[in-house]
Amino acid sequence: MSLNLIDLIKGQLGPALVSQAATKLGESESGISKAISGLLPAILGGLGNNASNPGVFDAIKGAATSGILGNLLGGTANNSIISSILPMLFGDKQSSLLSGISKFAGISQDSSSSLLNMVTGATLGSVGKYATDNNLDASGVTKLLESQKSNISSMLPAGLSLGALGLGSAFGGVADKVSSTANAVVDGASNTAKSVTNKVENVSSLGSSNNNEGGGSIWKWLLPLLLLLAAGFFLWKQCNNKTTDEKATDTNTAAGTENVTTTDGNTDEANSQDTAGGADETGAIEVELPNGEKLKAHKGGIEDQIVAFLNSDDYKNASAEELKTKWFNFDNLNFEFGTTTLTAESQVQLDNLKKILAAYPDAKIKIGAYTDKKGDDAGNKALSQKRADAVKAAVNSDQVVGAEGYGEEFATVDENASDKEREADRKTAIRLVK
Repeated sequence: MSLNLIDLIKGQLGPALVSQAATKLGESESGISKAISGLLPAILGGLGNNASNPGVFDAIKGAATSGILGNLLGGTANNSIISSILPMLFGDKQSSLLSGISKFAGISQDSSSSLLNMVTGATLGSVGKYATDNNLDASGVTKLLESQKSNISSMLPAGLSLGALGLGSAFGGVADKVSSTANAVVDGASNTAKSVTNKVENVSSLGSSNNNEGGGSIWKWLLPLLLLLAAGFFLWKQCNNKTTDEKATDTNTAAGTENVTTTDGNTDEANSQDTAGGADETGAIEVELPNGEKLKAHKGGIEDQIVAFLNSDDYKNASAEELKTKWFNFDNLNFEFGTTTLTAESQVQLDNLKKILAAYPDAKIKIGAYTDKKGDDAGNKALSQKRADAVKAAVNSDQVVGAEGYGEEFATVDENASDKEREADRKTAIRLVK
């Protein structure tokens, strides 16, 4: 099956729940998010390793009908389904897992234990719901879980390994895969060396009739050199392939960072107009400001749209009321998953906004942040307000005269839709103010 269960489960562990868990456990939101990112693949790995155990299917089936997804924060601490399955998944490695997560995320071990229950509940409930919706029997669930085993290592966030969680020996399938890869490297190098040896010996035998009196045969020093070069080349190729794989994993990890700002949504956008020379093949342009400074941006991006609007008669003639419906969505401003912490990549667009405000000293803006319908209404409202405030603080300009979190007030996509579909409702935007 091509389904990625991590993405399915993440839909139950949204920003609002992360924020609520941080408040309840007395931890930072970033610490909660890091812990979840490590616990999810560990739990899936445990389920995959024990997929054929009837107790796993019973737990998943029970979670599907227990309503566990409706109360992940408060209903998983003493849940009998969770307390019975955790020893089955981790055995005596559970304490090592909690210790590893605590160290990785910078949270207490008690918090790690609470989050283990919560994420296990989300995992069992999500898999149970999927199995029910798709009429999977015990065999179907087993195949689904086993299909995830080969991806466990790549699902782990950067800086965390199965060994660090004390699960290296427990997750035999993954360990076997690593071992077989290492053996393949050694065997490959050995075979390459043997092949070169045979070829060199054949050449050596052809030239053995030549007398090199007093100097010894050339093969006495050439043979070891060729062997060394061949083995070195082979190992270089293996290391190069490994580097490529690691880069792909990093890219996938980064992809897990939640994108809360899309260019689609239910807010109005200004029509994009050219403010500089034509875009190149990648859509990159230079947006020229009144003070002569040029911004590197993308055609149709927020910088392009705002500058075009500020230069237009529509802006000059617009009333304060009319401006209230003219929002511009950030297209490269993101938060770390489930937190109010802006990603490093967001700084480019924030710096561009600062330069635009400096070039238009009379312009004033308001920041708005929005969430999807998933989760608690009040929690979504609070999270969006914190994110709006975070953007305002990052811009740090007197020309930002307001920041408001609207939560799910303007969300249009059903909360039961896929995470990809609900992405349209998660955004951060700005509008001009008069």
